[in-house]
Amino acid sequence: MTDDYQDIAYSVDDRVAVITLNRPEKLNAFSTLMGIELSNALRHSDADEQVRAVVITGAGRAFCAGADFSGGPGVFGTPNPDSFRSDALEFHPWDVRKPVIAAINGHAVGLGMTIALQCDIRYIASDARWGIVQNRRGVLPDFRSHWTLPRTVGHAKALEILLTGQMYTGKEAAQMGLATAALPADEVLPTALDTAKDIAVNVAPVSVALSKRLLWTTSPGDQGVINELERRIHLHVMGQPDATEGVMAFLEKRPPQWSLTLADHWPDWMPAATEDE
Repeated sequence: MTDDYQDIAYSVDDRVAVITLNRPEKLNAFSTLMGIELSNALRHSDADEQVRAVVITGAGRAFCAGADFSGGPGVFGTPNPDSFRSDALEFHPWDVRKPVIAAINGHAVGLGMTIALQCDIRYIASDARWGIVQNRRGVLPDFRSHWTLPRTVGHAKALEILLTGQMYTGKEAAQMGLATAALPADEVLPTALDTAKDIAVNVAPVSVALSKRLLWTTSPGDQGVINELERRIHLHVMGQPDATEGVMAFLEKRPPQWSLTLADHWPDWMPAATEDE
């Protein structure tokens, strides 16, 4: 299935949705329309029960070159304070109740990387160049990177990356834990798809959605709060058909046939998406 988008492309195959940032002539530089379409595609992926995992990648030789500078220095002109968003997405990768994998096939600069930081798993091309460079452009790192980056690489490394605005290689991204692996560019998307397809078959969709929500929650409090949430979720999923099916599939050495759906088995006390300000 392919939906009619302009600045992205969207398709679903083998229960994996692929979202492609699709402005290759501009190295997939971010546009207002891209933000609208990406939010729409992510929301669609969340709602579609046939989608079990999502991959985000870039068309051509870049993942996303960041802001579109083709309009000249006015790109960072005075915004309307009533409508300006430093995070242009209205629905985020972390809101999708399925694992979202960034296949960073090439350069990821500025918001090109801060968008990827909102994904759950990242694979990156070894020779890709990336950096969160906004402080070198007279503005500020965006897309909530002051929250996502410390969660990913730790406070000290986040300080270095954000405050220097330096550029790094894909190999360095893997070394610092920002990416799961650095690979030859032509292996990045296939590897991401292999991981997504494995999740789509072998991971229980409701269980993984609830686990993801716990990992991304903005207010876990402390380990006692997490313990109580885990207890409530166990009470929700244990005794359900998927809890039996997961064990039987393992014992019988066959792929599981999951039956629980997000539409029918999402707990009513758990928000379906994060609360936005």
